[in-house]
Amino acid sequence: MGNHTAVSTFLLWGFSSFPELQDLLFVVICVSHVIILVANVSTMVAIQVSHSLHTPMYFFLFGLSLSETCTTMVILPRTLVDLLSGSKTISVAECATQMFFFFGLAANNCFIMAAMSYDRYTAIHSPLQYPILMSRKICFQLMAASCVVGFLISLSIVLIVFDLSFCHNNTIQHFFCDISPVVHLACDYTSHHALAIFLLSAFVLVGSFVLIMISYVFIMSVVVKMPSANGRYKAFSTCSSHLTVVSMHYGFAGFVYLRPKSSDAFCEDMLMAVTYTMLTPLLNPIVYSLRNKEMQTALRKVLGSAIKILPQFTNKKSPEYFK
Repeated sequence: MGNHTAVSTFLLWGFSSFPELQDLLFVVICVSHVIILVANVSTMVAIQVSHSLHTPMYFFLFGLSLSETCTTMVILPRTLVDLLSGSKTISVAECATQMFFFFGLAANNCFIMAAMSYDRYTAIHSPLQYPILMSRKICFQLMAASCVVGFLISLSIVLIVFDLSFCHNNTIQHFFCDISPVVHLACDYTSHHALAIFLLSAFVLVGSFVLIMISYVFIMSVVVKMPSANGRYKAFSTCSSHLTVVSMHYGFAGFVYLRPKSSDAFCEDMLMAVTYTMLTPLLNPIVYSLRNKEMQTALRKVLGSAIKILPQFTNKKSPEYFK
């Protein structure tokens, strides 16, 4: 951080522009947050307890669900508190921390999806060697690399942003510490800073997207050579969920972080941010469960077990409270 930073706190203006909608927004965001947690935790539990899902594809899906859950935990609880409280201030250190974890986890999501596309290519191209090429050790290495690279890039962005001078206006036109609304408050923000941030963002979004597209080009080249129509259908069906999630994730993120910025675009970016902080983490487990029979079966078992255990737990505990 630069020693020349004059501002010690920021004001997260965000939804304050809609004072009449504060209660409604609180209910919508709170309900969405609970559903996101339930959906993603259910997915992780189903993968953990079902031995049939102990495969590389579901290992990466577990990691993606965990990362998405943590991403929403970085943003939404703070947003709910701000909607209820009169003071919406956040210290510079808290803002930097929120930005670091949000973009580290978001970058981690991108690289995990790239690893998932490589996994699909390996499964289709080399099914006999698949257990060797995608061993447990390699899966862990890919997951660890996604996390390390993601957080290193996030750290680089945070160091650039918070080395700037924030002299006068401290009102962030957003509901969390996003890059653009923060850097536009700086006195000494230049095109060099903008280029550095853009290149780092592009490395994450464009770099991982290119890796995904390369994997799918090779997948297509293998699938079109399959003699059986049924084989081609099965190959495409194993990729459909991943492609759906990739399309949503990169569509929203690319629109916000790769297009030219102006102060007039902050409101539009904020609305898009609501979409990718709430809708995408919610749709990920839904897409995979709706399009995957193995996941549906595992989720039914988990939910069935939970329904059976809950009454027993309640019956055991209830008498103690009324003694």
